[in-house]
Amino acid sequence: MPVNIKKAYDKNSRAYSGAPGNKYWQNKAGYDIQVAFDPVTNKVSGAEQIVYVNNSPDTLRDVNFKLFPNLFQKETIRSMTISADDLNDGVAIKNLRVNGTEKVLPPRIMGTNMPLSVPELYPGDSMHIDLNFSYILNENTHIRTGSIDTGAYFMAYFFPRIAVYDDINGWDRIPYTGAQEFYNDFSNFRVAITVPGNYQVWATGDLKNTAEVYNDKYLQRIAAAEKSNDIITVIDSTDIRAGNITKNNATNTWRFEAANVTDFAFACSNHYMWNATSVEVDAATKRRTRVDVAFNAAHADFFDVVRYARITVDKMSHYFPKWPFPYNHETVFDGLDQMEYPMMVNDNPLADKAQAIELTDHEVFHTLFPFYMGTNETMYAWMDEGWATIGEWIISPLIDSVIVDDYGMLPYNTIAGKLQDLPIMTPSNQITEAYMTNSYPKPALGYLYVKDMLGDSLFLKALHYYMAQWNGKHPQPYDFFYCMNTASGKNMDWFWKSWFFDNGYPDLGIAQVTQNGKQGKVDIISKGTKPVPVDVTILFDDNSTFKIHKSIACWEKGNKTLSLAFPSPKKIKKVTLGSTWVADINKADNVYEVK
Repeated sequence: MPVNIKKAYDKNSRAYSGAPGNKYWQNKAGYDIQVAFDPVTNKVSGAEQIVYVNNSPDTLRDVNFKLFPNLFQKETIRSMTISADDLNDGVAIKNLRVNGTEKVLPPRIMGTNMPLSVPELYPGDSMHIDLNFSYILNENTHIRTGSIDTGAYFMAYFFPRIAVYDDINGWDRIPYTGAQEFYNDFSNFRVAITVPGNYQVWATGDLKNTAEVYNDKYLQRIAAAEKSNDIITVIDSTDIRAGNITKNNATNTWRFEAANVTDFAFACSNHYMWNATSVEVDAATKRRTRVDVAFNAAHADFFDVVRYARITVDKMSHYFPKWPFPYNHETVFDGLDQMEYPMMVNDNPLADKAQAIELTDHEVFHTLFPFYMGTNETMYAWMDEGWATIGEWIISPLIDSVIVDDYGMLPYNTIAGKLQDLPIMTPSNQITEAYMTNSYPKPALGYLYVKDMLGDSLFLKALHYYMAQWNGKHPQPYDFFYCMNTASGKNMDWFWKSWFFDNGYPDLGIAQVTQNGKQGKVDIISKGTKPVPVDVTILFDDNSTFKIHKSIACWEKGNKTLSLAFPSPKKIKKVTLGSTWVADINKADNVYEVK
């Protein structure tokens, strides 16, 4: 355990049971934002008032702001290519005041970080910060946010925000360079969004002035969707041509509120259709979640995305991870990326049905990880992407039974054990080539193998314990491992260490197959160092089959071989080792032909 993480356990802000310690704390902010977007110039401009509460035991003498749109600033260091047309001067900050006192401008801005000295903020005290901001939205390089077409835009990371100050690293000063994702505090948002009068807006949180922006017919349709399992067309192509959807003003201001969320994003369009439905997510309270899909009618797959999204919300609530969907709505917006935000998804159109399903359920699954659980995506991408990946594997065939979703298996089988393959626990901001495999398939396999070993009931009990302890907070990797051990009643450190901390690779092979009368035996050898399940298929001479499955528990004692006996009333023809989600770098020794 790194010393800065151990310090948090020593100070009782975290506990070895996995639960938050009795001295756990986290800071919080409230944002009141007024933002305007001009589609003619792509200018985003606004003002915000922030109340920041210091719940830490430390006296703060500076505050670190995150200016994520500075990814497009000319001199910013980036890990992604940006069109020269999108390079700009970054976020302009004006009228910056701390507790009513104007601060000298410009503050010292270092890429996407803006450290700001402040009067001493003592434990338990709060601070008021006011500022104005503006920048030009990216037009040609869509990295999670930006222009989609003439008349459709997705605005994410648009406002200056206070970075996380936590019990492990203090201020989060890791720059946003384009590849790694985000780490934000849970905050309350009141956001007023002003756009031209013929635009509609979808956003994080609840729309509080629906009657002030929509005409009556659309109010009725929205209300119907919130109560119906059926798909309701709120805005169709006829409505768009008629142009009488919103109040007839030069501009309209849309007022949204969201409590205790890690981020706020919005999207707007003057030509998108809108399909909506809802699903009961909590049987005890009868609470429903509205599922929205706003899209360009030219993209045929989006007519079906509303069904995929609805089933995903339903299955997340009642099947896996069997936890009531925590928000009032989820909106999938037809964009140019594959990215998640609280209550919002920015997804590109796809011609392939299976890919459209897998993309939809993956991004919607992120609602729980990282947003509900508040994980640090920048350092531990596997704590959210791994869950979205196993969620995709499990939910996709529930939407379409012909799907066998093996996303990430080929990349991992290809890179495993090579120089570029690093332990999952390597901080995500320190890796490049292994970022995909470390973030997506490797952790997803780790979760899947533990689920298989514990069984669904005990696995969900342990996962629910973790979620109950840490939702709305900031869990780190050790918190997850300790929670799973505690709630399952099993010390799984042997597996956590091997799969998440150690180097190595998975490689099983068939050493020998024997048949003695009506009894058969197959000897499996683990040539690699990472434990994976054993799946054996025996093919008899009449083409009937017999299957054997062993969970990772069969390797817990450190053994390198495994002998499996099985009834064999018929002559053995062939034995095959492996299955879709069993990683193996060399499958040449996974088939044994009986001569």
